[in-house]
Amino acid sequence: MAASRDPAVLYADIATEGSLAAALQATAGRDCLAVSFEASESNPLLHASVTSLVPHRTALAISAWEAERRWSIRGCEPFQDMALVEGDTQELAQVARVAQAWHDGVELATIRRAAPFVHLTGRFEVPDHDPERLAESEWQHLHTEADEMDWPEYRALIEAAYSEPALRGLYPFTSHWTLRFSTSTRPRLTVVPLCLDAHRQKPYTLSTHYMGEVLAEATTAKEAVSMALRHLPSDLVAVTPGVD
Repeated sequence: MAASRDPAVLYADIATEGSLAAALQATAGRDCLAVSFEASESNPLLHASVTSLVPHRTALAISAWEAERRWSIRGCEPFQDMALVEGDTQELAQVARVAQAWHDGVELATIRRAAPFVHLTGRFEVPDHDPERLAESEWQHLHTEADEMDWPEYRALIEAAYSEPALRGLYPFTSHWTLRFSTSTRPRLTVVPLCLDAHRQKPYTLSTHYMGEVLAEATTAKEAVSMALRHLPSDLVAVTPGVD
């Protein structure tokens, strides 16, 4: 029989505590942890959060699944609100341990070693919001993402683009796996009119706009990047903060 979708049934023990935050607090106490959890005002049974002592981290968001008994975590950097850590587990004690480490400012790699369910997105923390470092962080995220996928053509495209200094100096982002570039970071992107697409067992394509007319095709990622370089605007500037 499928698990009930009624949170009060699926998480009866949590409901007894009054909220997910209260249940986490009790779990943390049993493990001699000192972190404090905040309950969600809109849905306290399914959502909770914990703040961090370091200013370059947002509050760690903790959410219960509705279709099965499982909890997810997501921790971001505050300037762009991009995820640094994600993951899901069926063990509430593991969530409490991650929350303590996130709150204390423990290094990301150490958090991952302490709780194997944690997934590192590849982004690294940039406390001063330096735009060049944020761009490099996003490149590292794209490399991590590509390495985890069964899509060699896409991985080759990311690697080929990163190998070219003119593209590596831009802020990369993707739209439905289309590789794009900006001269400013999130949250306000200044988009360069250049789109590169990888296709499974098909030619790479170059266009100036997302879902726009294809300008050229290439059989290899390196050729596609070479074509993109020829279409780069000549007046590009160094990456700037994408402030609102």
